[in-house]
Amino acid sequence: MKTLLFMLTLMVMAPVCAQENNTIAKKIIGMEKAALERWNQGDPSGFLELSDTDVVYFDPMTPQRLDGLDKLTALYEAIRGKVHASRYEMGNPCVQAVDSMAVLTYNLVSYAGLTPHKWNCTEVYRLDDDNQWRIIQTHWSFTQPRLQK
Repeated sequence: MKTLLFMLTLMVMAPVCAQENNTIAKKIIGMEKAALERWNQGDPSGFLELSDTDVVYFDPMTPQRLDGLDKLTALYEAIRGKVHASRYEMGNPCVQAVDSMAVLTYNLVSYAGLTPHKWNCTEVYRLDDDNQWRIIQTHWSFTQPRLQK
């Protein structure tokens, strides 16, 4: 009986990948795209404005996880104006949402001229007390990186 109840609970709570037809998915994907537009012009403020004070951040360029908006701001300020992309493609966006949490995953291809840069992104959003979605966890990785032998 406990197993059945557990399985039913998981089925009810299991998030379904929603594309842009879902209200939460539309909102979060739209916010992410707006931040990416700014990022591609050298302005990281779009992502900083979306991030909550307790955000944690991973990317392959940092030696360890960054904890807090102050540390993320310091990182982004150091590269402000240095990142530019002529265009980007957000592939396979997927939003999985339950209650006040949502996870956005997607594949990003950004172009500096004709050179593509391929990334995987995971953003965890939390609905705050003001009913605003805020990023609390960001994780960037290279798509199919070349591994040294």
